[in-house]
Amino acid sequence: MKGKVNGAVETCLEGEPSFRRMDMLINFTDPMVATRFDVKSCTWAFGMNMFDLQEWRKRNLTGVYHKYLEMGSNKPLMKAGTLPIGWMTFYKHTRAIDRRWHVLGLGYESGVKLNEIEHAVVIHYDGVMKPWLEIGLHKFKPYWKKHVRYEHPFLQQCNIQD
Repeated sequence: MKGKVNGAVETCLEGEPSFRRMDMLINFTDPMVATRFDVKSCTWAFGMNMFDLQEWRKRNLTGVYHKYLEMGSNKPLMKAGTLPIGWMTFYKHTRAIDRRWHVLGLGYESGVKLNEIEHAVVIHYDGVMKPWLEIGLHKFKPYWKKHVRYEHPFLQQCNIQD
């Protein structure tokens, strides 16, 4: 991890459906935000992370997270959701890892190629077209279906069927 706390796939490649930069979801009109963070910084996918917990504790990142959470309750630091708090907390503490570790985009028409999925460590159905929904993308459903036990009571209660 080369001294970093978090290892994750960056999501800042232009043209990709998961494209995200800090300025897209964090309010840079706040002076505290504008002075601490680079508006063009990459974000990363929170669906799969590797953490060095000793470094996390050493840098008190739980306390940093709580500080930003509290600050966000008093003034609008985030444009949407709570992911930006994580991006702020792990800013400059994240190491970009190989994109094969976490293939994104299976929950929307993303152009993810089947060979990328076959070589992935983790695949992520981020987006609204989850494979268990009728609107799920048919070409990506088999990768999810092969691991599902449809007879499980929870799935039966949710009316998830093959």
